[in-house]
Amino acid sequence: MADEKFDEKEREKSEEKAPEEKWRRDPLGSIIWAAILIWAGVVLLANNLGYLESLKRLTPRGPVWLLGWESVWGLILLGAGGILLVEVLTRLVVPAYRRPIGGTLILAFVFIGLGLGNVVSWNMIWPLILIAIGLSIVVGGLLRRR
Repeated sequence: MADEKFDEKEREKSEEKAPEEKWRRDPLGSIIWAAILIWAGVVLLANNLGYLESLKRLTPRGPVWLLGWESVWGLILLGAGGILLVEVLTRLVVPAYRRPIGGTLILAFVFIGLGLGNVVSWNMIWPLILIAIGLSIVVGGLLRRR
């Protein structure tokens, strides 16, 4: 009798960890990474079609250069960082998708820092990334106490 209950509990645990069920409970991570891939594809396609070069010629010193995407990969990384920040905000606001956000926040800042690397000096970016990591640790510690 006790063995049957133990076997039943073990079977329930293994069934709960099925990838399909996990995805149904929290599809946000998959959606975010799919959005990053779509963003990268759109940027690469726009570059291959010449749209990014024509945009750069239209605004040689305008807001486009302030964003720091002299290279296509800079623009891809900036977009990926922005999309990851959207994930962080969604996880903070929507209770159904609450999960730890520290790693995602750090990765978002690293992507944004790498994307801005051609415009802003690396001497400025890495300290800002370290400050962001420290702030996320402090905020995470404060939120855990509640």
